Amino acid sequence: MLLFLFNFLNSLGWKIPTAFSYSSTRMLLAALTSLLVTVFLGPRVIKRLYELKTGQSIRVEDCPMLAQLHEKKKNTPTMGGVLMLFSMMVALLLWMDLTSSYTLIFFVTIIWLGWIGGYDDYLKLKHKNSKGLSPLKKFLAQILFAALIAAYGIFPGFAEKIHSGTWFAPPTALAMHKIPNPKERTEKNSPKTTEFMTQYYVPFYKEPLFQLTGILALVGFIMTIIVITGSSNAVNLTDGLDGLACGCVILAAGVLALVAFLSNNIEVSRYLNILYIEGASEIGVFLCGTMGACLGFLWYNGYPAQVFMGDTGSLALGGVLGVAAFLLRREVLLALVGGVFVAETVSVILQVASYKLRNKKRIFLCSPLHHHFEYKGWPETKVVLRFWIIGLILAVIGIVSLKVQ
Repeated sequence: MLLFLFNFLNSLGWKIPTAFSYSSTRMLLAALTSLLVTVFLGPRVIKRLYELKTGQSIRVEDCPMLAQLHEKKKNTPTMGGVLMLFSMMVALLLWMDLTSSYTLIFFVTIIWLGWIGGYDDYLKLKHKNSKGLSPLKKFLAQILFAALIAAYGIFPGFAEKIHSGTWFAPPTALAMHKIPNPKERTEKNSPKTTEFMTQYYVPFYKEPLFQLTGILALVGFIMTIIVITGSSNAVNLTDGLDGLACGCVILAAGVLALVAFLSNNIEVSRYLNILYIEGASEIGVFLCGTMGACLGFLWYNGYPAQVFMGDTGSLALGGVLGVAAFLLRREVLLALVGGVFVAETVSVILQVASYKLRNKKRIFLCSPLHHHFEYKGWPETKVVLRFWIIGLILAVIGIVSLKVQ
């Protein structure tokens, strides 16, 4: 929105610093905006949630010891994700290019997944003994969203129907390692959306590992649904200790934001031999807004937490990471830098499989993985801090992979 305002004032002869139009400036301002909005509105939102008696329920069916470990948390309000999503929306509207297709995609992401998580939290609070929205309905709603995003990126006909004039144009990209000089770029050698959205890249390797074309594009369509839905649920599973999910999201989003920023610069993309994606900086702007919202939420969510994000925040944050990785063609990189999320999800899958296939025998004392270490006697703060350290190490490896390829 402010881009329109700055351009309008410039047309009237006002001297507005051009720095405000730079993606790097807008990334920093988006982070600062969402951080300040979250911190400023936090006390009011928390007070209102207390008044609504949105206390956190504690799972005791398969992990009864959690009732003792987390007894003090049972009255802590949840649904704090509303605060995070609001601040992210403010950053989006103020600092992103409203004509960019990425702006529309992330707007839909936080509204859609935020609504699913919010409705789930609402049902849990309205009916104290309810488990919320049924897992099947929640999963189907997530799959539908992921399918729409995948269709927009992979199938050109679907994208063209959404595209109108200069608004929400499908993104284009250029494999810089194939073009010796950026000046040699032409319409012919500049891949269209379907050409690079069906290419799959892995860390430490500059060229696409493989490309799915023709009928195989359906395989890519399914893979994208798995990535976005899996990422959304992975963050949801990780959100079990004070500050754990927020800290890990900040690290993963930071790496993807850096990739987005570098991918938007044709010279840097050529130097690093990475995919040049036009307008990818808008992804970076939103991810920085996400980081700011998470950092501001940590002000109140750090141990001992005053508020929890609930499914309202965790499903949306995970979805944002999955969508960003898909748009940047960095799904495998997300699995690397989000290794904590992967480990948490795998621990749940293994636990359920073991329980059903091995006559109710469990691999872990409790799942997800962070509860296993709690059961072993680790203080909550130690679990969170060590998971953050692991996330930081993985983030550094992810950044190194951009250069070493």
